[in-house]
Amino acid sequence: MKACQIGFNPDYSDDAPALEQVSQLAGDALLEFGASWCGYCLGAQPAVRQALLDYPALPHIKVADGKGRPLGRAFGVKLWPTLILLRNGREVARLVRPSHPDQVRQLLAP
Repeated sequence: MKACQIGFNPDYSDDAPALEQVSQLAGDALLEFGASWCGYCLGAQPAVRQALLDYPALPHIKVADGKGRPLGRAFGVKLWPTLILLRNGREVARLVRPSHPDQVRQLLAP
């Protein structure tokens, strides 16, 4: 799963994991759907980066999303960026278009 990186992941990956791989993740992980050319996604990166400094061991999976991309469709992603907190492969919370690190911290807080 190349899209997975511990701590902040700077790049959206076209090599998205399959839903089956995501559902088998143990512990917490952050899925982020977006696109490298998306203005909202670029604008959210400082907030995501800053918040993830408080969670250096959290896997951050950045998925390049778009029409026909199965993982984004499986999670019902409609707007970018969409951050989804997974716990043992299941969605427990989501945040769309964050603009401040505190919004992301709130998503990640237990």
